[in-house]
Amino acid sequence: MEPIQTSLKKWMKENRTFQTVYVEMKQEILADPDVIEILENHPSLRKESIDRQLMKLYEYHSQNKNCDNCSNGGCSNNVLPGYKPRIEINDQEIHIYYEKCKYTIEHEKQQKRSKLIKSLHMPKEILQASMWELDDQDPKRHDAIRKVIAYVNTLDTGKTPEKGLYFYGPFGVGKTYFLGAIANELADHHIACMLIYMPEFVREMKASLGDDSLQDKIEQFKTIPVLMIDDIGAESISAWFRDEILGSILQYRMMERLPVFFSSNYSLSQLEKHLSITSKGDVEELKAGRIIERMKQLSDQVPLFSENRRK
Repeated sequence: MEPIQTSLKKWMKENRTFQTVYVEMKQEILADPDVIEILENHPSLRKESIDRQLMKLYEYHSQNKNCDNCSNGGCSNNVLPGYKPRIEINDQEIHIYYEKCKYTIEHEKQQKRSKLIKSLHMPKEILQASMWELDDQDPKRHDAIRKVIAYVNTLDTGKTPEKGLYFYGPFGVGKTYFLGAIANELADHHIACMLIYMPEFVREMKASLGDDSLQDKIEQFKTIPVLMIDDIGAESISAWFRDEILGSILQYRMMERLPVFFSSNYSLSQLEKHLSITSKGDVEELKAGRIIERMKQLSDQVPLFSENRRK
């Protein structure tokens, strides 16, 4: 928007008298349909009051008030970018206020929504996954899609189910995408979640030993309303991580009835065998069994078999 002072100086340079400038400006303002509507709705506003506060009406008149123009930079050029002017009249006083345009409101809504989804080393396309883009053309995916829809529908009741889902199947069938789509549905229902990639999760926890942040991070994973662990079983883990980190997190969430979602190439019985073998080659079936029992309490198994979508 061109500043009022700039407009006046420009008119002055054209060798016109101030009175001429004033008259032309007043005519322009009073011809504005939005200003006409305001004045028609306030017939008690006297002429001298209008003349005295003409600059307020000019400020209102000279800015974008139609959000349909915002995508072309309309509201971004206003006195307050992203805000549009609003006139209120109290007796003989004209007041101008600024309110957020619909695009500013939507932008802030999206920012707030994005903060509900926390991620640890997850690709951008997964964080943008949508329920509406789950491919339902493959009958092999129908059961998994039904389970997801059933879970999401329970969110409309205002309650978060106590159990999550454990997606398992071969590489590249879309298990991680399912997690991302659910995470976005949770965000739409104002439920915070953490989506973490298991191999990086392991490395993150090891690195935290050196900066004394381990307990703070564990606490975050324990208490987030919904936790999602992607690709569990993708690599061998130490007995320390399995029992002290993963076991501790799952035990807390089981006791507090906080859901956990998983994705894996293994079924739970296969994962139990995988977790029983530590990175040192030791076999600890009992301790692995404890982890699996906690996972069964926290999630329901959902097989997902389809074509490899990464080919």
